[in-house]
Amino acid sequence: MNRLLVAALLLLLSGCATKTVQAPPSVVDAGTSLSHPFPFSQARSGELPPGWRPLVILRDRQPTDYRIVLDGQLPVLHARADHASSALMHTLQVDPMQTSWLSWRWKIKDVGALDGSTPAERGSPVRIVLGFDGDKDSLPFGEQILFETAKLITGHDFPYATLMYVWAEDLAPGTVIHSRHSSRIRMMVAESGMQGVGSWRRFSRNIVEDFERAFGEKPKALIGLGVLTDDGPSEAPTEAWYGDVELSGHEPAEAAAARPTIQLGIFRSAVPNSSPPAAADHH
Repeated sequence: MNRLLVAALLLLLSGCATKTVQAPPSVVDAGTSLSHPFPFSQARSGELPPGWRPLVILRDRQPTDYRIVLDGQLPVLHARADHASSALMHTLQVDPMQTSWLSWRWKIKDVGALDGSTPAERGSPVRIVLGFDGDKDSLPFGEQILFETAKLITGHDFPYATLMYVWAEDLAPGTVIHSRHSSRIRMMVAESGMQGVGSWRRFSRNIVEDFERAFGEKPKALIGLGVLTDDGPSEAPTEAWYGDVELSGHEPAEAAAARPTIQLGIFRSAVPNSSPPAAADHH
């Protein structure tokens, strides 16, 4: 198997491993549960939040610096990537059919120089990463080999399916981006354009509906949740902030009231034997 292909897959998956080592019992007992991630707003400034663990895949790059900082009086997670790439992950065991709503906040400092490529090619300054369980034996043989090769290289067991919420330069919110390397990776644009850069933005998504749109099947257990910030094409470091990432069984009232009407689209990045609809054909 082409090692460069595997490396590219790992770059996209770098926030998706779900079989990471559990935090020590003393940390887990401090407030982390297997059904809800420990909130950043309850963590101590200057530290990593309990239950969240760094995940480094690309050993030739520095890890992204994640730490709790104060935004006014509220603790939030700050991410700074200077020629760096790594994720911060939280292991979970959640039935998405019962806990289907995901809410979060993020703030992007700057997106630097953009080259017009998509998040599948360039990455995104902010990403919320969800890893789902499933039957890998049901996947095509090529996908199974790719997963096994990735596990041999990294020591991590990757999830059956990965859904990421990303920022994009010019793709409509709701657009689904297909990874060029694996059918088990999809990205969904949560926000696009420069209007929201530099300010806090709040999002709520139904992960069951989004998973079905992205993969064409119902999701199994949600087994990992993470954030991922790495540097883009600009020489300047990438900086972003994340507020609490929360799971709920119902849509937040403020999200329902403010729900925008969005244009839905499908964007496939170099997916063999498939063509995107003309309205969503980006080059």
